[in-house]
Amino acid sequence: MSPRVKSVSRSTTEILIPEKLYFRIGEVARLCRLPAYVLRFWETEFPQLKPIKSSTGQRMYRRKDVESVLRIKQLLYEQGFTIPGARQHLRAEVKSDTKQSPLPFPARSNSELKYIRQGLRDILTMLSPRH
Repeated sequence: MSPRVKSVSRSTTEILIPEKLYFRIGEVARLCRLPAYVLRFWETEFPQLKPIKSSTGQRMYRRKDVESVLRIKQLLYEQGFTIPGARQHLRAEVKSDTKQSPLPFPARSNSELKYIRQGLRDILTMLSPRH
């Protein structure tokens, strides 16, 4: 009797996305180990998954789309979310990402700004052709 070999599926975090601008649906399906019909269905369920269509009507996924597919797959298959739950979770992730604090710009006093402005005028004068 031969020992059985367990098939080990790689985690979605271990998948390397090739450096390409666009991926056809078949490439994304192979890369993410999903049937193409699942990808087409997810396009209807997840608004952030919007591949563009080529002039021939073929779906063309960008890297961002492939990353979204992998994230959706992780939420559904590895973390056990339902489709509505995954959709809500992704919406919450986007909201938390957009709530970053703005970069602090150092406040400049009026005298500093006048000094900088004068320096720029001096440079402009040096670069201007003489009449």
